[in-house]
Amino acid sequence: MPDGAKLTAAILLGALGFILSDMIRALMEEDMNFGYFNYVNVLLGVVVGWSLVGRRAGRGLTFAINNGFTGVVSLVFLGLFVQGVNEMLRLALRNRYDNAFEALIAVVELMMEYALVMATIPIAVVVVLGGIIAGLCTEVAWHRWR
Repeated sequence: MPDGAKLTAAILLGALGFILSDMIRALMEEDMNFGYFNYVNVLLGVVVGWSLVGRRAGRGLTFAINNGFTGVVSLVFLGLFVQGVNEMLRLALRNRYDNAFEALIAVVELMMEYALVMATIPIAVVVVLGGIIAGLCTEVAWHRWR
């Protein structure tokens, strides 16, 4: 059932996905083709905000902070997974892998590689503060529009 908390969480985590995508693009190689990178991460943020953060709103202040932080961590993990699968498929079409198991291992390796690129203090600050703000705003929206 749509409500204000789900909409607020979806908008805020979508915006956070866009901000984080731009920050990550600045850390990568200049000649890298990102394609739909920002749009995919915004869509993931909207889905995680609507289905995870917005659904769990209305349980108090402490839970709101934990809820927002959990949502952002889920967004980051899901983004790493989707981008890892995308890169693995690109490499698989160039016959880089001998079998399916090797390709699945490559997804985990690519996720870890991208996580190391993301492991900077500015990104960590945006993740933590963005999660807290998203959780608190979702809680306020739940109390205001229920």
